[in-house]
Amino acid sequence: MFDLVQKYRRVMQIVLGLIAITFATWGIESYTRFAGGGDSVAKVNGSEMSRREFDDQLRAQQEGMRRMFGGQVDPAAFDNPEMRRAVLDQMVNERVVATETAKRNLWFDDKRLSETILSVPDFQVGGKFSEQQFDNVARSQNPPLTARQFAERIRQSMSLQQIPGAIAESAIVPHALVTRLAAIEAEQREVSQAQIPAKQYLAQVKVDPAQVKQYYDSHPGDFRTPERVRAEYVVLSAQNLAKQEPVTEDEIKQAYEARASSFRVEEQRRASHILVKTKEEADKILAELKKNPGAFAELAKKHSQDPGSAEKGGDLGWFGHGMMVKPFEEAVFGMKQGELGIAQSEFGFHVVKLTGVQAGKQRPFEEVKQELAADLAKQKGQKKYAEAADQFGNMVYEQSESLKPVADKYKLQVQTTGWITRSARQELGALDNPKLLSALFSQDAIVNKRNTDAIEVAPNTLVAARVTAHEPEAQRKFEEVKDEIADLLSRQEAFKLAEKDGAAKLAQLQKGDSAGLTWSPPKLVSRREAQGLPAEVLRKVVAADVSKLPAYLGMPVGEAGYLVLRITKVVEGKPAAEDKQRDARVAATIGGAEFEAYLASLKGRADISINTANLEKK
Repeated sequence: MFDLVQKYRRVMQIVLGLIAITFATWGIESYTRFAGGGDSVAKVNGSEMSRREFDDQLRAQQEGMRRMFGGQVDPAAFDNPEMRRAVLDQMVNERVVATETAKRNLWFDDKRLSETILSVPDFQVGGKFSEQQFDNVARSQNPPLTARQFAERIRQSMSLQQIPGAIAESAIVPHALVTRLAAIEAEQREVSQAQIPAKQYLAQVKVDPAQVKQYYDSHPGDFRTPERVRAEYVVLSAQNLAKQEPVTEDEIKQAYEARASSFRVEEQRRASHILVKTKEEADKILAELKKNPGAFAELAKKHSQDPGSAEKGGDLGWFGHGMMVKPFEEAVFGMKQGELGIAQSEFGFHVVKLTGVQAGKQRPFEEVKQELAADLAKQKGQKKYAEAADQFGNMVYEQSESLKPVADKYKLQVQTTGWITRSARQELGALDNPKLLSALFSQDAIVNKRNTDAIEVAPNTLVAARVTAHEPEAQRKFEEVKDEIADLLSRQEAFKLAEKDGAAKLAQLQKGDSAGLTWSPPKLVSRREAQGLPAEVLRKVVAADVSKLPAYLGMPVGEAGYLVLRITKVVEGKPAAEDKQRDARVAATIGGAEFEAYLASLKGRADISINTANLEKK
């Protein structure tokens, strides 16, 4: 059951997160009518997926992975056969769902789309839908979209979520399964640890100089300094251009007067509800509340079918007109503060209590002054950027020997870098863009010292750069690295000794002998309460055979050495008899599995062909 207040907001979080799915950029009809050329990578039910579409999705996935790791991963590391096939498989899945959506005529019509957009808080100012705010969100997408394009993207995304959502929500979850899974999740195991550190064996290790030289000769790629450059660059952005012409007080006042209606805060109400399935249940709870009004929160936690609000005692927070389903809204806005009542909606029957009323008001000028100033500055910057972008690009190309002319014209600072490489494992600021780095390491930029093209690295942000110094890739000499290699080989040998000793001690313990280990204080852990155990260690502990106690297990822990674990007690899980969040988690898991099965059946009936040659071509 969806939380009533969050009915659309949760779906829109996906949309506002740039909709990282292939079909978000296509109309539904495109899936059944699109005809590609000879460069397609796959065909699903006669609908071809072009190489360009695949490359765009691959780049999006690579960039997402890079940003997930804080920019510390080279996107090229993800351009391998496994990654390419995974991306294609995902695209095929999406295309299969999209064609089924089109076949069943499940797209959002204009009325549903309009109702959804009007209800989303991210598109509102002062609790009321704002066209300007919607346009701002559209322009903030990557790439920037017009308001119409953004609305169509929302329509497509929400239409294509209907089949997966319907299947997931219809999952039937057996109570016995929920109870068993809850017991497993709540089970605790008492565990102690004994560490066998690799460093204690370092003194026993003797590395032969011949081994060091052999390692150097057999791993030449490990000892090369990468190609690197020093560069200077300029950044043209709407944000910086806005600072060159500050907003005046008169401009802010004029904007306030022009937008007066958007600063009107409509009446807000706060209510709590208990959602049940039948009128009989609602009447019974209402009668109980009339006898004991203070029991609302307790009854909500016990009976409400809306898990999002039940845990808050039924509280739905503040909301205005258009934010709730109509029958519920009409009931709440027709009540007096403190009044109880019953409303029926598509979700069921709501026992409602009105807990607060805020009258509508006009936000004063001083309250919104900073907000208006920021918005006007942004508009100014975007206008100046739109006027300057083409000329900026032309200047860095036509006057390619220097960035100074374009910096002088637009009052920009010429910034410099230290040594940088093609790899993403560095802090590059505005230069942190694969396309820009590629241009900076091109032959034209390195040999001829010409400016790169002006490259858009973010919405409303162009960067042009120029190489000022260059060092080619080079092999480090053996004398420079022999100590590093000797240290590496020593640590590797020490780890092997620790692992061998740990495995031997584990075998002793499993036979019932003492191994002379020093154990940490025992602690109770469970699947949900790791108590500081790393995930890979916890997985071993909860999966161990505990039919005979104490149970022992061991595992290598990287270069740190070997870890021995002792399980001395198992505490049977006793989950709460009723836990709506737990039930929702299990339902989501089962619903997801059922959708995967449904998707497999769709793919089994679909006509799918893969062009391996085009897929592997780079």
